[in-house]
Amino acid sequence: MPERLAEMLLDLWTPLIILWIALPPCIYMAPMNQSHVLTDSLAVLLSLWGDDTAILWVWEGLFSCLHTDLDPGSKKIKYILSGDGAGTIFQINDVTGDIHAIKRLDREEKAEYTLTAQAVDWETNKPLEPPSEFIIKVQDINDNAPEFLNGPYHATVPEMSILGTSVTNVTATDADDPVYGNSAKLVYSILEGQPYFSIEPETAIIKTALPNMDREAKEEYLVVIQAKDMGGHSGGLSGTTTLTVTLTDVNDNPPKFAQSLYHFSVPEDVVLGTAIGRVKANDQDVGENAQSSYDIIDGDGTALFEITSDAQAQDGIIRLRKPLDFETKKSYTLKVEAANVHIDPRFSSRGPFKDTATVKIVVEDADEPPVFSSPTYLLEVHENAALNSVIGQVTARDPDITSSPIRFSIDRHTDLERQFNINADDGKITLATPLDRELSVWHNITIIATEIRNHSQISRVPVAIKVLDVNDNAPEFASEYEAFLCENGKPGQVIQTVSAMDKDDPKNGHYFLYSLLPEMVNNPNFTIKKNEGKCISFHNGFNRQKQEVYLLPIIISDSGNPPLSSTSTLTIRVCGCSNDGVVQSCNVEAYVLPIGLSMGALIAILACIILLLVIVVLFVTLRRHKNEPLIIKDDEDVRENIIRYDDEGGGEEDTEAFDIATLQNPDGINGFLPRKDIKPDLQFMPRQGLAPRNLTDCFLFCS
Repeated sequence: MPERLAEMLLDLWTPLIILWIALPPCIYMAPMNQSHVLTDSLAVLLSLWGDDTAILWVWEGLFSCLHTDLDPGSKKIKYILSGDGAGTIFQINDVTGDIHAIKRLDREEKAEYTLTAQAVDWETNKPLEPPSEFIIKVQDINDNAPEFLNGPYHATVPEMSILGTSVTNVTATDADDPVYGNSAKLVYSILEGQPYFSIEPETAIIKTALPNMDREAKEEYLVVIQAKDMGGHSGGLSGTTTLTVTLTDVNDNPPKFAQSLYHFSVPEDVVLGTAIGRVKANDQDVGENAQSSYDIIDGDGTALFEITSDAQAQDGIIRLRKPLDFETKKSYTLKVEAANVHIDPRFSSRGPFKDTATVKIVVEDADEPPVFSSPTYLLEVHENAALNSVIGQVTARDPDITSSPIRFSIDRHTDLERQFNINADDGKITLATPLDRELSVWHNITIIATEIRNHSQISRVPVAIKVLDVNDNAPEFASEYEAFLCENGKPGQVIQTVSAMDKDDPKNGHYFLYSLLPEMVNNPNFTIKKNEGKCISFHNGFNRQKQEVYLLPIIISDSGNPPLSSTSTLTIRVCGCSNDGVVQSCNVEAYVLPIGLSMGALIAILACIILLLVIVVLFVTLRRHKNEPLIIKDDEDVRENIIRYDDEGGGEEDTEAFDIATLQNPDGINGFLPRKDIKPDLQFMPRQGLAPRNLTDCFLFCS
């Protein structure tokens, strides 16, 4: 304490002693015509403690002796002052030369003033000597308190930080002169916020003063900071600000389920993927430090249920993965786990960042539809099966405990021809109409099972019925065959190879036998190979003049059980051939050629006959058109014929001028006798767009 007091006294008296030694007691203004007079402006340094200087406060020893030595005491000399603050801040006595400060000085507003003093003649105001310039510097005093220009402040620091962790730093400013004295020397301290935080007095760096501060216990702290000038000595001025410190979160807390046992119930007919329930593990941390993932780690329902994490609500959603069956199992137990996603290894020693809970799920009974014994059915039936015979059976049951009876039916949209029936009680499918494999091999129908106690509970199952083949179709020629035989053909020549087809589909494929009718076995003209279907001629020479066409019946038998057969006819034409065996003619032309007419001539004759018939038809048609009557009995045509007479009528009493009945009935023209004394003038007014009528029509009508 004594050392600090001695330092304060030294700071106070040092500038006073320096000023007393350095400054002369007076300022003389030398005359311009003397050799010792300064030709240049005289610069004098005057130091004033200007802050809080009283108005009109005068330092007599400093200002009162300002005068010229030209004529000491002369009343003809007047002193004038110009420059910074002359007349407003500083004022000079024009007779004595005393300078006064008439306003309070503030170094922070203006630190120095440059003034010019001059002696002039009192009457003429002419300069008596050159002007003298001097500078007045305002001496600083501690009149400004420190200020925190950027306050209040906010800062963050992670929770659980170690002792001495830097939080932030603050800065205060002092308007006083930092060069002179300790007026601007600042020292920082904490007024509020201890024992949690500390501050470096010189650098204002704020640090944590306690280790392991827990955000979950207290998240925000208010610190009051003081800055004091004069190096913190007494008498110094001070300023304060506030700093709000927020602890940021770290993952130092594990998740914890709100309860150790959860109970949920779910109907057995719930849709897959439906949310059954939610579980939540609370975490005192925030943000990503509180994120947890949920898993099913044990239990008898791990295959039927799954759990997903909801990032927004931070809970686990239990959903159904597979169908439930109340009759099979009525409850399930699951063990779920919640674990932090983001783990901070610095706090791994605090224990596992996870927690477990037990979930019990009870399955509720629901009225379920019938269940078929198979998801699909495949039935086979021979196409010759008897009507009303049973071709198969479907079965279904009610899975509920009550076990309602089942009623079966066929969806007729899948059996439009009603080929099948089903027994409503036992599900036996019977044949309603005959089957034909050659028309349809497969029949796909749908069977409906309905609970008798609850008709809304319906199930459907597809049934595929395959029609099996039986040998019910006889073989026949694959196409219509017509063979050609040369008149001069050689005996034993193969004239035609035939093939057969069968609509049936035997398992081992088709095998056909070919033969002639029994009464034609000894046919001297033709024979056939049974297994090859080849027709061979035996007769030596054929005459188409005697017989042009031969019809050869062939029996075709299959290998079915029992075998079926049919008879097809092979047409054999005898043709005229060249020596090389090339067929030249096989039709009637051969019999016409001896007459001397060729085929082209016959065609020409036929064309002429047709042309004559066409000419006759046209002629008859034209004659019929000419013989049509010329009178047109159309009412519209009658009304369009205008008759104009030159004489005047006799009015209503004149009933003999014309006969109105004739106008209304043109057919009665033969019984009407025209007047002899009047000759009518006929005018014909044809309709627009129509051809003019025949004048004969009008003539017949008028007469």
